[in-house]
Amino acid sequence: QVQLVESGGALVQPGGSLSLSCAASGKIFSINAMGWYRQAPGKQRELVADITSGGSTNYADSVKGRFTISRDNAKNTVYLQMNSLKPEDTAVYYCHAERVLGSTGWYREVWGQGTLVTVSS
Repeated sequence: QVQLVESGGALVQPGGSLSLSCAASGKIFSINAMGWYRQAPGKQRELVADITSGGSTNYADSVKGRFTISRDNAKNTVYLQMNSLKPEDTAVYYCHAERVLGSTGWYREVWGQGTLVTVSS
């Protein structure tokens, strides 16, 4: 079964930077889009950024110019570099993969378990 393993969540001060990574485990043949969502307490889960296998990116307006998403297709890994962090960026960040083809089957979408990012002084 395909799993997404996230790392990098932490407590960081406002204005600071943090990098998240997410690797897909298992024998993977292809992944269409990979991305990051977040969910703050009492709020709905929202898209932060995503990236296609060809490298096209999409960002939420709230993070444009501050966050950068990148991807290593050979490692089936997606990264999120977060700069100029604000308290409102505090949330659980979830990795997401869309249309995954692996040795165990085809998956329309796969979610990671989430990693907590807290921005506070």
